[in-house]
Amino acid sequence: MAVKLQGPLASRGDIALGDQCPIERTLQLVGNRTALLLLREAFYGATRFDQLWKRVGVTEAVAAQRLRELVAAGVLEKQPYREPGQRTRSEYVLTRAGHDLGPVVLGLVQWGATHTAGPGATMTHDGCGADVRAVVRCAAGHDVDESDVVITGGRAGAAFNASNRRGRGD
Repeated sequence: MAVKLQGPLASRGDIALGDQCPIERTLQLVGNRTALLLLREAFYGATRFDQLWKRVGVTEAVAAQRLRELVAAGVLEKQPYREPGQRTRSEYVLTRAGHDLGPVVLGLVQWGATHTAGPGATMTHDGCGADVRAVVRCAAGHDVDESDVVITGGRAGAAFNASNRRGRGD
């Protein structure tokens, strides 16, 4: 990847990522297998604890811990519901922050279908049937190649881009 960096940190190649990196912070919240699979199921419409842990194939204790973490991170929220004659329970629904992870989840589906062995999933637009692809697009509506992305400031960008420059012989 040849992402460009601009700003005062652009020339430094000795910067550690640490807590300054938005990628690392994101992975700390949603970067383990169980958390991502629980999110996948939430995107597929599962909201109830029994649905979630059974579909993901982990123990109830592991699912409960990851769901607590996703709620604490603001990615999911618990909403009470009550079936007639039953006690009140909670279901897990995606928050705005959770929905903002949609392109990331779709990108993982796309990448996995293309680059891993086994049956692949296809993504199509329900409205017209055309294939759906995760893309990078600027606010003006242009599809953007990774070589045209500029990261301004931040330790993550500095270390990431310094590494890429070394790999390209810059």
